Amino acid sequence: MPKPSAPLTARLAVCSWSLQPTSPQDLLAKLEATGVRRVQLALDPLREAPAVWGATAQLFRAAGVAIVSGMFGCVGEDYSTLDTIRVSGGIAPDATWEQNRKHALATVALAHELGLRLVTFHAGFLPHDEQDPHFAKLKQRLLQVAELFAARGIALGLETGQETAPVLLELLQKLKCPNVGVNFDPANMLLYDKGNPIAAVRTLGPWIRQVHIKDARRTKVPGAWGEEVVAGSGEVDWPAFFATLDQVGFTGDLCIEREAGDQRVADICAARQMAEKLAI
Repeated sequence: MPKPSAPLTARLAVCSWSLQPTSPQDLLAKLEATGVRRVQLALDPLREAPAVWGATAQLFRAAGVAIVSGMFGCVGEDYSTLDTIRVSGGIAPDATWEQNRKHALATVALAHELGLRLVTFHAGFLPHDEQDPHFAKLKQRLLQVAELFAARGIALGLETGQETAPVLLELLQKLKCPNVGVNFDPANMLLYDKGNPIAAVRTLGPWIRQVHIKDARRTKVPGAWGEEVVAGSGEVDWPAFFATLDQVGFTGDLCIEREAGDQRVADICAARQMAEKLAI
């Protein structure tokens, strides 16, 4: 029989980068203000500034804050426009691949030290056509990164949104890596205009390892970004979204993410309250 899931409210966490912390102490204070004591932790600060972030694990343990997963970014990513991120995103660009491979290796060591079972990242735009010469290159690089994490028993979650759910599913099936799955972000499906989030959950259900609670409005201008908004005020149908997650058997963590606006704590509290209300 399938393992019963914990109540939705017990599975909530906050993406650390959403709070724009300057130190682990600052992050703890902001987490306290959100009312959530679980976090998906950005690992790049720990790698880049160990003098500031080196005691994160000890401080979090002392404060009773759980680190549910990690996240790392790729070098040289430019999110100014859809065109710039298409060219610069993830592990696709040749100019940054070697540096990103080294950062992935260092991230594996950090994640293992923290006892994490899942780390997520944006791999970059996936070619829609397997005959595209970039398809084989990106597939091979993903395999290399996946193997680094698999060697330490860590799962890798690919962020959704930069391609349609069927395209991502096809890649996952061709990778044949048991430790590679999906970090499902419904807002990204809208921001990148890549399909209906509810239908995408049904397509990717068995592969979903973690979910981001984030909301958006789809762009009305083809080729332009959509608009990220406070969770509950956008176009994600949250009752249907949570119901569909249940239908596909997802029992993992739900991490609140907010990457726009200057009221991050308040916006995260609004997302938590929305999720708690729907969980009743």
